[in-house]
Amino acid sequence: MAWSTQQLAGLANTTVNAVRHYHRVELLDLPDRAANGYKQYGVPHLIRLLQIKRLGDLGFSLAQVAGMDRPGGDPADEIRALDAELAATMERLAAVRAELATILEHGAAADIPPGFAAVSGEISESQRSMLSVYSTVFDESALEALSHAVAERSDVDDEFERIPADANDATIDALAARMVPVVLAQREKHPQLSDALTHSTHGEQSAESTVAQALAEVYNPAQLRTLKRMGELLPQEYPA
Repeated sequence: MAWSTQQLAGLANTTVNAVRHYHRVELLDLPDRAANGYKQYGVPHLIRLLQIKRLGDLGFSLAQVAGMDRPGGDPADEIRALDAELAATMERLAAVRAELATILEHGAAADIPPGFAAVSGEISESQRSMLSVYSTVFDESALEALSHAVAERSDVDDEFERIPADANDATIDALAARMVPVVLAQREKHPQLSDALTHSTHGEQSAESTVAQALAEVYNPAQLRTLKRMGELLPQEYPA
């Protein structure tokens, strides 16, 4: 008995397009054709198609399926490789689920960077925006230190967030002076923050440029002047 492509696909609970694709990637041999030009599939084709489908259901890629067919190949190697991939995927999904649980617990926004969900309710929209930028230029150590520093926020942080764009020089100078000891205390407690950009995976120059551009667009003119003034007041060994 011979089956058409449609009949073969139906028997294997797959699609005609899938059968044709397996032909193109040379996983499934082409059958003989009848006098009218239609393909005629037999039992070997059905068995092979079921094998491909079974391996696909287990998670093997078509490349891995092809690797099992190579002369001298050991199917156990492909099985072990897939098992390792699945283990890594399960570990990643477990970590994602733990993050989702933390986000739900603290009512945080889903896009808050990892490690900051617990403090998300205490930060402003501008701080949240900067955290997103920091998360892509800081390394893991600096981000962990930053999460602790954010959790230790002071009244001065809130004052900086509230300073109006048209604040005068006296207001800016006074706020910058009050920020200096806070910043020094944070960097003493979290030394990773002092040179966070030097360890960026993007390179120090690129990271510094990215942060500078983000600051310029996220904060208002008075806040930027305050940061500049604070940098001038910091001791030389603690640059802004």
